[in-house]
Amino acid sequence: GSSELGHAWQQPWPPLGSSEAAPAVLGHWARELGASHPQRLVASAKSWLSHAAVDRTAPILPWGAGAEVAKISPLEASAAYLAHLRTAWDAAHPQAPLHQQQVALTVPASFDEGARALTLEAARLAGLPPVQLLEEPKAAFHDWLLLQGDALAAQLATSELALVVDIGGGTTDLTLIAVEPPAPEQTQPRLTRIAVGEHLMLGGDNMDLSLAHQLEPRFTQAGERLPPTRFAQLVQRCRKAKEQLLAEDAPDSLAVTLLGGGSRLLAQTRSCPLSRAQVQEMVVEGFFPLVAADATPQRSRSGLRGLGLPYPQDAAITRHLAEFLRQHSPQRWPDTVLLNGGVFHAAALRQRLSEQLAQWRGQPVRVLHNPHPDWAVARGACAHALAQRSPQALPRIEGGAARSYWLALPSSSKKGQNTTTPQAICLLPRGTPEGVVLRLTGRRFALQLGQAVRFNLLARNQGEAKAGELATISGAGWVELPPIAEVLRSTAGQHSKRVEVQLQASMSEVGTLEVRCTQLDSEKSERGESTGAEQEPSWLLPFNVRGAIGAHTDTNADSTDSAQSAPSADVATHPQLPQALALVERIFGSQAQEVSSKEVRQLRASLEKLLGTREGWPLPLLRQLLDALLERSRRRRRSAEHERVWLNLTGWCLRPGLGSQLDAWRMEQLWALYEQGLAHSKEAANWTEWWVLWRRVAPGLDEAQQMQVLEAVAASMQKTVQRNAKARWGSYDDMLRLLAAMEAVPWEFRQEMGQWMLKRLQRPDEPAHTWWAIGRLAARQPLAANAHLVMPPSAAREFLDACLAQDWRKNEHAMFAAVQITRMTGERSLDWDEATRAQVLAKLQASGAPRRWQDLVQSVQALDAQDQQRSLGESLPPGLVLL
Repeated sequence: GSSELGHAWQQPWPPLGSSEAAPAVLGHWARELGASHPQRLVASAKSWLSHAAVDRTAPILPWGAGAEVAKISPLEASAAYLAHLRTAWDAAHPQAPLHQQQVALTVPASFDEGARALTLEAARLAGLPPVQLLEEPKAAFHDWLLLQGDALAAQLATSELALVVDIGGGTTDLTLIAVEPPAPEQTQPRLTRIAVGEHLMLGGDNMDLSLAHQLEPRFTQAGERLPPTRFAQLVQRCRKAKEQLLAEDAPDSLAVTLLGGGSRLLAQTRSCPLSRAQVQEMVVEGFFPLVAADATPQRSRSGLRGLGLPYPQDAAITRHLAEFLRQHSPQRWPDTVLLNGGVFHAAALRQRLSEQLAQWRGQPVRVLHNPHPDWAVARGACAHALAQRSPQALPRIEGGAARSYWLALPSSSKKGQNTTTPQAICLLPRGTPEGVVLRLTGRRFALQLGQAVRFNLLARNQGEAKAGELATISGAGWVELPPIAEVLRSTAGQHSKRVEVQLQASMSEVGTLEVRCTQLDSEKSERGESTGAEQEPSWLLPFNVRGAIGAHTDTNADSTDSAQSAPSADVATHPQLPQALALVERIFGSQAQEVSSKEVRQLRASLEKLLGTREGWPLPLLRQLLDALLERSRRRRRSAEHERVWLNLTGWCLRPGLGSQLDAWRMEQLWALYEQGLAHSKEAANWTEWWVLWRRVAPGLDEAQQMQVLEAVAASMQKTVQRNAKARWGSYDDMLRLLAAMEAVPWEFRQEMGQWMLKRLQRPDEPAHTWWAIGRLAARQPLAANAHLVMPPSAAREFLDACLAQDWRKNEHAMFAAVQITRMTGERSLDWDEATRAQVLAKLQASGAPRRWQDLVQSVQALDAQDQQRSLGESLPPGLVLL
């Protein structure tokens, strides 16, 4: 707080967005203060900026900090860094302020379009002039090129394929650059960036954490963990020791000292030795093991979000590198490598990586000399800008778009066809040069002016494609991008007009994907005449990085596509799928058929007869059935039975509302039906299915949508309780379950719900399931919500105390609730203190609790399938597992 910092935080200038109420410091001082106040330290902001599973414009950092800590968004943190640099420059160069300069801003090559768009927004907020984005590995290579001077051509004469490995604190960035001899009239070699790696969140920070975890037991009593403040100190000490022990002239060992705190400073201060051999084993063998050329990184099968940043399951960088090289250069291995980033100050890591590359290639690899791996990216950005001004002085690294971009197309559903064909069309092929505009002439879209439109984009950084080419969305390598969304503003006389447009795409000069809608002159188009694209109205479609727009486009079924339509991305087809879709069509199809009420009611049983029991339906099959149900949603209103069956099947097929490609699009289609409500609202059974549907898909709803559902179900519960009218608004038990599934709302709302439930539990007729609901509300590990929304231990204390007051031999629901509330996560800000967990463990043992429940409280464990189902109140689709 400001009382601790005095006015020092304002020197030499206050950071962007800080105030007396929420002072901030940046840079080395922030890192030093963070060692003693880790709950206030914003770290890895750039990694958070690229984390598509969180709202990057929401105040979520410091991650997991308490309510007393002022929070900022990844976007604001990034803008604060840039604003500090701008102010520092202007103070040093008052005659040439930064806004008058040409500025290049570097980003990881693996940044997706949402992260790039947010980087440009951060630069704007920081007051920078219009900037050009440059990939960091390219910038580092530019620096090396500049250092060669006149000897450049000779230096690269024997090189054909160069690999840039850039490993910083938080990420590993991989880039391949093809080297070709100079053209006859040129003096410089031709350089083309041919591939970039996927976003890999592995770096020096992970190595420091691994060492700290290994040393932690030396500083604690058996089974205990260091509090967050002291563990952050240990990470800092391990970072310094790692750098010294991996240097060329490293000592055999160093003492790692952890200071005590307060009046017990000396009494709590402890040291332990860390040897060079230990660091070699943990860092070199752990992160850079020697592996075969066909090695593949281990991957979690889960499509769901975990807590914190999405670190890869496999920490072996060499396995990720082997896969990258096989994908993008299967015929040859790189002969030249440039190593960049702070971790390569360590001689042992430089030696290991060059040894690994030589082993794969069968002969030595040339390691280019990089005299300053900490500064090469910044220097190279300047070199790149100079090369643009003077192309003869330094060769440019060509390459254009680093990945191909695709538009998800509607599923084909022609008459007589019951199968869907999930496809995408290529908007912009990989390698398209900057500034080249490609137009999707084969497709037209009908849009309504003045209304929001949305297109779903995918990217792929492997394989070749041509603009307009169709491809099936299957296999690995497809990445769902933030949707592009905008309200098409009408010009004079065009309000609410329906227009036909084509899409055009380009890689802009600043290094971002630009997609535009260009209006067609329908009369000229029908006559086959040129429509004069350069004079036609057009709209730039920005990436929607703040969440779903939740609006719809108009569509002409025959001549145009719907901008909303998207295919099922899962193509593994069940052999009985056509018959199953025919059953769905029979009940919910457009042609009125003679279908009895009994046949409608038995649709689920009929599907299970064809496809097997529904618990075993795999994720691809579920989403294919769902797409058929969504397509026929209008016909759910035909009768009360139709509505009940449709709600039941739709919720089952879309659960848990995320985890498969394009589920965000599917949730948007479903949410559009929320406002319409029930067609048969006097039927209690329909109300029950309504609540069950929204409970099943709740993880796919954002905070505002969950709040809307929460208010509705709370009102219905109140009416049910007050009037004791259990039949009118559906099952009380299912409403209770829905309340407990609202993970995306602020934890304070869930605390209020829990307090209401505790009062209800004083009644003898309250169902025991209420204890389950309390356990879910205060659980340590949510299904899909971010960690900053988890109820902190201090707020969950009253619920844990209530559970502990129960006789667990007679109340298993309260016992499992206590397990959920005190389960170990490994996230120090969420975990309970050792004494509380020991108290829960003792009662679990005395009550004869299953061993697996005790393990969940004692250490970080994954739920088994049985407890996972118990925790969520429902099974998850086969093939979808929780992290």
